[in-house]
Amino acid sequence: MTAEHRILLDAACAAAHAAGVAILDIYRQDFKVRHKADESPVTRADEQAEAIIEERLAAAAPDIPIIAEERCAAQGMPSAAPPRFWLVDPLDGTKEFIRRNGEFTVNIALIEGDRPVLGVVYVPSQGVTYAAAGNAMRWRSGETPQPIKTRPMPSRGAIVVHSRSHADDERLAQYAATLPEAERRLAGSAVKFCLVAAGEADLYPRFGPTAEWDTAAGQAVLEAAGGAVATLDGAPLRYGKPGFRNPDFIARGRR
Repeated sequence: MTAEHRILLDAACAAAHAAGVAILDIYRQDFKVRHKADESPVTRADEQAEAIIEERLAAAAPDIPIIAEERCAAQGMPSAAPPRFWLVDPLDGTKEFIRRNGEFTVNIALIEGDRPVLGVVYVPSQGVTYAAAGNAMRWRSGETPQPIKTRPMPSRGAIVVHSRSHADDERLAQYAATLPEAERRLAGSAVKFCLVAAGEADLYPRFGPTAEWDTAAGQAVLEAAGGAVATLDGAPLRYGKPGFRNPDFIARGRR
């Protein structure tokens, strides 16, 4: 980790935690749900969290552009990716937030070239932070950060994590059927990457569309913990793609 990355990671963590305070404040109230042009839900929590994150990141690193979900929804996608930029999902798992099951995160990643080199995934409902810039760490509010690592892939009984909204996906079922005695577990948002990074799961397959801000922070944490995220043809999942959209991918621990 470079000295600059250490400073930027601290700024990203502080931004994520501040956004989490705003998110939980709204979470405890009655709130309205609206829908964007793509029919995905959005709440006041998404918008307030993004404003907080953008303000803090811009203050810490005014030369680094920010590409954030709600701004892109309102103003359109950038025509091209800068060589270095922040990717922000202020409230990943808005559906889980609406369901009030606690499985939502704040995701902030730094992209350099086409790789996520730094990432923060904060789980406000648990007060748990996953962060990486060279090394992957996890801590609960008030505790000392501890390193996390992926575990070797078991020959049998691999734990496959996937989202609740894709539990009935036929491709997911077919994939899981290729793994001897695989166990499927549900988890919301970017927490799925983090469970693999912490050695509490082995695989996170995603068949279906995702945006780059959904995955970048989790990928940074997982790769720093010894795992990998690859497309179905085995190529590393890269960033700054046209439309900032991802193909299908599989996130895994150590082979």
